[in-house]
Amino acid sequence: MSRSLSVLFAGTPEFSVPVLDALLRSSHRVLAVYTQPDRPAGRGRQLTASAVKQFAQRHDLPVEQPATLKDHTATEKLASWSADLMVVVAYGLLLPATVLAVPRAGCINVHASLLPRWRGAAPIQRAILAGDDVTGVTIMQMDAGLDTGPMLLKRTTPILSTDTSQTLHDRLSVLGAQALIEVLDSLETIKGASQPNEGVTYAHKISKEEAVVDWKRSNVEIERLVRAFNPWPIAQTQWRGQQLRIWEASAKDETHEHAPGTVVRCFQDGIDVATGEGVLTLKRVQVAGRKVIGATEFARANPLQDTVLGT
Repeated sequence: MSRSLSVLFAGTPEFSVPVLDALLRSSHRVLAVYTQPDRPAGRGRQLTASAVKQFAQRHDLPVEQPATLKDHTATEKLASWSADLMVVVAYGLLLPATVLAVPRAGCINVHASLLPRWRGAAPIQRAILAGDDVTGVTIMQMDAGLDTGPMLLKRTTPILSTDTSQTLHDRLSVLGAQALIEVLDSLETIKGASQPNEGVTYAHKISKEEAVVDWKRSNVEIERLVRAFNPWPIAQTQWRGQQLRIWEASAKDETHEHAPGTVVRCFQDGIDVATGEGVLTLKRVQVAGRKVIGATEFARANPLQDTVLGT
């Protein structure tokens, strides 16, 4: 085991919290936490601290919230901590080369994919959308590129047919925490491996526009979209001029002659909707501004037979 390391931690969303928690429980010492500035959130748009900041404050850790790390002042402040290492987990701010060079052992990133597949902002959602069977985490030595640095350790997990982005997120965050501690405990002897040029894909940021269901696509593709966009931004379609969100659905191997988006039947297991290939069974839905309910309950209250969704 290597000596105890003094660590700066940089992260923002809930995904980062289990990693920070694991660091606090390890033999390594967290000097300070870097996270993004408070942002407006909720219906009242009140300034809200990130999940990482809230966790750090509960554990009496110093918190730094620079708007950028590109200026000289931020770099000097970071250097003043005299850290051995900086651990970066979904921080959301670019680390320039001047920052990467500050800690003695550089900066290490916990990335939620098996690099070089799904470099970028939304690896969990993109893996589900693509129908990948397996994913995982990569502990990577950071360089100036976008998730291009040498790989220190990989850990895999299957993507289950029932996985949403939320369930996969939760599993990967725990896996990433375990993998990071394993790396830090052997940092003096572990050797990085260059990423191969083959198999590079980019996980571009998710947009709300992508969540609109195109019923001409296959039932399998739409089911993946529903799972990938749960819990955000939630797959949606139009019903009687209103937004109808789809929280849960399953693909059914059934041929039909209906126009895509047509409600084929309503029964105790949900609402069957024709797609470009096969049928999709809606399980849980939500009309905008109302609570999430079972699709069967929704169908009982609203005549749907032969209704065409998305129009």
